[in-house]
Amino acid sequence: MQQTRNRLKNGKWLRNSLPFWLIMPTIIVLLVVQVYPALYTGWLSLQEREPTGWTFVGFKNFERLFGTSQFSESVGHTIVFLVGYVTITMIVGFFTAFLLSRKIRFTGFYLTLLFIPWVIAQIIAGLVFRLLVVPDYGLLSGILQNPALFPPNGLSILTAVTPKPWIGDFPFPPSPAMILLILASTWRALPFVTLLLLASIQTVSKEVLESSRIDGANGWQVIRYIMLPLMLPTLVVTIFNLTLSGMNGVGMVFSLTNGGPGTSTQVLSYMLYTIGWGQLRFGRAAALALIIAVINWFLIGSTLRITRVEKASY
Repeated sequence: MQQTRNRLKNGKWLRNSLPFWLIMPTIIVLLVVQVYPALYTGWLSLQEREPTGWTFVGFKNFERLFGTSQFSESVGHTIVFLVGYVTITMIVGFFTAFLLSRKIRFTGFYLTLLFIPWVIAQIIAGLVFRLLVVPDYGLLSGILQNPALFPPNGLSILTAVTPKPWIGDFPFPPSPAMILLILASTWRALPFVTLLLLASIQTVSKEVLESSRIDGANGWQVIRYIMLPLMLPTLVVTIFNLTLSGMNGVGMVFSLTNGGPGTSTQVLSYMLYTIGWGQLRFGRAAALALIIAVINWFLIGSTLRITRVEKASY
């Protein structure tokens, strides 16, 4: 009798614990590829590499970062880049998706052409745009170097001096190289954004749109009061993806401007690369990586909060 009870208890325990054992492989993978690197980065940010080995320095790596003008300047460049990149990509992507959602000929062909930038690596895309503006033999060099269009001696985007800031030391207006970086990043991200927004537009009920037009709504009012509220979840996801990719991407900066001219396009992700692999200061690079992670969380939270407020206003 006791043996039967024990078997029943063991069988019940196995049934209750089965879900845990089924997700155990996933938990192990997450611990290896996410939790451990995060903990190691936190430990590394409190260390400094010395000839004799690692030395514990506490929060000095963070103090050194915050105490440099390079960090504050990179934060400014990152803000300018993200605002320009996300804004232009969302606007162009929405209207491109809106046009493709209408019944026009060769829509499939246009979508195929649109996806060409998305399959190109960031490094290659940056090199392509760099070749467009290289002096003397770039495809656009004849236009850029025309003194009549860009007085007095033409414009060299890769070496042009950064304009004087309008407000304090905040890097605005951006340098020509930063504008080129924003446009190149927009060009590469446009297919992904267009696809998401096109799928969202196609889920909007045609009956609702027709009813709004019958009630006298013009084209802008249909977009503003009907389409955008219904597309809000997709817009949030799109902004979320663009913000993270723009915040953490380094390939485009590396291949297009290399952070220059000077430091006019040195965003935080490229600063992390230069400190870690250029200067081999891994402790300081780990500290900057944690700062970027906090900024990412802040940006995500702000994006979600803004969209909630806009949704409530509708």
